[in-house]
Amino acid sequence: MRTLFQPTSTQYHLNYLIEHCIFAVAFFLPLSLDVTSIFLSAGCLLWFGKMAVTRQMNLKRTPFDGAVIALVVLSAASVLGSPDRGFSFYNYYHLMGRYIIVYYLVINNVHSLEQVKRLVYSLLASALVVAAYGFYQYIHGMDISAFEWVDGEQFPDLKVRIFSTLKNPNLLAGFLVVIMALAAGLGLCSDKLLYKCGLLSLVLILGCCLVLTYSRGAWLSVLAVCAAYGVLYNRKIFWVLLTVPLLIIYGYDGVMDRLASIINPTDTSSTLRLALWESTVAMIMDKPILGIGWGAYWLVYPEYDFFVQNTATTIFHAHNMYLHIAAEIGLPGLAAFLVIMYGHARLALSVVAETSNRWINGLMLGAVSALLGLAVSGFTDYVMYNIQMSMLFWLLNALVVTVWQAKYRY
Repeated sequence: MRTLFQPTSTQYHLNYLIEHCIFAVAFFLPLSLDVTSIFLSAGCLLWFGKMAVTRQMNLKRTPFDGAVIALVVLSAASVLGSPDRGFSFYNYYHLMGRYIIVYYLVINNVHSLEQVKRLVYSLLASALVVAAYGFYQYIHGMDISAFEWVDGEQFPDLKVRIFSTLKNPNLLAGFLVVIMALAAGLGLCSDKLLYKCGLLSLVLILGCCLVLTYSRGAWLSVLAVCAAYGVLYNRKIFWVLLTVPLLIIYGYDGVMDRLASIINPTDTSSTLRLALWESTVAMIMDKPILGIGWGAYWLVYPEYDFFVQNTATTIFHAHNMYLHIAAEIGLPGLAAFLVIMYGHARLALSVVAETSNRWINGLMLGAVSALLGLAVSGFTDYVMYNIQMSMLFWLLNALVVTVWQAKYRY
């Protein structure tokens, strides 16, 4: 009797610890990569420990295992074309390992609706902390002149762009758009007035923080998210959601000036992007199958540099998600990535069509809108170059699969 009870008790405690490691990963993801890594490693080791104790390796299958394997293999193969294979291989297993672990860790260890809710609430609580620190930066005047995030001649009055706990304003904006999309979906679909008001208030708070990033690409993503809710939820909601960003854009000269600069050829940021895209296309044409090597963009760019021509300046990414991925791991690798992104969005929509659970409906609408926001921002930036943003992408996908697999969605 004791022999039968002990493994069950051990498994229960392991499940409890794994669950809370996952919640900690979600909460600390935008706050500290080091702390996130500690909890992710601990969760992974505990998961392996649970499999050893139970003597079972019942890994859950997903509809995207083939695409994930293709992405992993093609990314590994791209290392062969890197000018520094040692660096690319280290960068590959260090990063791809994180993404795959967080994806399958969540899918195999989050089972109940209550667990999904706690995981989502961990993300929302973390976003509130991020926004609070962003407002603190703005109030205390975080001078950005030394960071070269703004064309000083084009925007002489723009001295403060907040980035909170992330590395630059565009990354913060990308994170905020994803969380705003999730919170908006949950708020719109809730039938509890207090809950609805609380979540929509969070959207407004995060939106105010987003304004202070002065990220032009992020506002395009916000418009895409509004359009998604107009099509998928309610056309009236589309106009209500659209009113807020339009009032901010037209009522706040700094934001309007930034958006207008997108088509201004004298803005150095826009001009640089165009030059980077041209150079990146040349990389893709030279190595279309396996690419230039995982993480090797900054090593190869000087060979294609016709614009910057400054050895002291390092260009780490192409400011276009699709071009960057195609350049580093080839067009087949980009195709695998797009299958994963598009496939999870379609899967979330299938849950929306089937579920009678309003909370799940809101979460899946939020997930679709968040993925659309990332897809739109990818045309002008590559926020998933950042490890935390990529982990958030895989965590979001894992939530979609977890809900799709579960019976409680009905």
